Amino acid sequence: MAALAAAMTGCSGPEKKLGRGLTNAGEITRLGEFRRSMEQTALFNGPEAAYSTGAIRGLNRTLVRTGIGLYEIITFPLPSYEPTMKPYATGKYSVNPAYPDSFRPGLIEDTTFSPDTSLGFGGGDVVPFIPGSRFRVFDN
Repeated sequence: MAALAAAMTGCSGPEKKLGRGLTNAGEITRLGEFRRSMEQTALFNGPEAAYSTGAIRGLNRTLVRTGIGLYEIITFPLPSYEPTMKPYATGKYSVNPAYPDSFRPGLIEDTTFSPDTSLGFGGGDVVPFIPGSRFRVFDN
């Protein structure tokens, strides 16, 4: 039934919705919302609030984003394919993954994205899946 729905509606909509759902469902392991909430709370409310209010706000936002991702994974073959969930519509949550302002990830250090055969390696994040890893090679 899912294959029939995808075939009848075209691939662009379900593909985007499933991709968005997988990205958001992985938020619980990535913890971008959690780190961003702690950082923003420390900046605007002080460091003492970051460990309490920021942590609770970050956990809440992480769970909401993960729930939205699971919903989009389950319903990806069904229209509508635009983000229509209330948190997306109100602007509280972006469709794109959240990162702390102090960190923007780049591409993974891999020959797929940086096939420099002369040197054997290129630029990019070395271990972006480890929170707090900011080591970059050849960052210009």
